[in-house]
Amino acid sequence: MTASSKTGEPFTARFIDSGSKVSLELMNAADQPLRCVEILTVFLKDEETPGGGPSRVHIRFEAIKNIQPKEKAVLSHKTWIDGKPAAPDQDQLERLKVIAGEVKPYVLDISWEDAGGKSRFQRIPVGH
Repeated sequence: MTASSKTGEPFTARFIDSGSKVSLELMNAADQPLRCVEILTVFLKDEETPGGGPSRVHIRFEAIKNIQPKEKAVLSHKTWIDGKPAAPDQDQLERLKVIAGEVKPYVLDISWEDAGGKSRFQRIPVGH
């Protein structure tokens, strides 16, 4: 999945499959370096409770200090289940991958500082 880069929306995102592991790659499509890049925690819908329930699973991404123009960064992440770090075999990042024709129920909420130090935000719909 790749999000388009419009004015004010410098990031593109895609999920990379590397064997049994999925990673998130962000690219700065802007012409300026961006600092303090963060993705808000993504809370996943509960799949085990009929009709849904409180989120038991969430994914936290590592912040990036800076990302240069046209540079790509693979973000490390951690899946948490019931408030505890999940084992690698319980990773849930796969649920954020986009499947063509499916509803995108989640959003990557990205914040950063531009070259002038002004805070900016971008939303990229993801998931299935």
